[in-house]
Amino acid sequence: MFLASIDAVRIVKEAGLLIYPLGLCSLIATFIIVERLFALRTPAVIPEDLAESVIEGRASTGDKRSALGRILNFASRHVGDAEAVKAYARLEVIKLERGVSYLDTIYAAAPLIGLIGTVTGLLGAFSVVDPQTKMPDPVQFTESVGYALSATILGLCIALPALIGSGHLQRVISKHAAQLDVLLERVLAKQGAAEAPSAKQS
Repeated sequence: MFLASIDAVRIVKEAGLLIYPLGLCSLIATFIIVERLFALRTPAVIPEDLAESVIEGRASTGDKRSALGRILNFASRHVGDAEAVKAYARLEVIKLERGVSYLDTIYAAAPLIGLIGTVTGLLGAFSVVDPQTKMPDPVQFTESVGYALSATILGLCIALPALIGSGHLQRVISKHAAQLDVLLERVLAKQGAAEAPSAKQS
């Protein structure tokens, strides 16, 4: 009932020129969320077969199609340099976070952009005065004040999905980072055990 009384087209029109930055924020947020959801799929980060091979001690190298594969590939080329391997693993985690920080900016900025539209809309509403009575027309004034909130409504509608998307992506990244850390420790422990006999022989 309430939604039926809202003119969505007028809400967009009343936002004025601010609809462009708000629309840009919406497009960027949508792109980042969709792209990161695709990039953070488990097979693209930690393939199940490769993870099992690491746990069982069989995998010593990997390919470049997944984050775990790239870490294993780097570790195989830098045996004995655990710090370099850990630093490379941190770089891979940073790659997983690419673009997510922009969502934080969007969900903070979108309501503020909308608030600018609301303030300018209220200024316009208060400036409409009947020349005969020297007072604002009550009906027009009430309607103008209501639609002055259009930009803020749009800003909040953009900020909410950005906030939810950022939180979800951060949880997924944290989960992948913890799993990569465990698997990396397994790889480094295997390399350390392999180096120990050769060190004794020398």
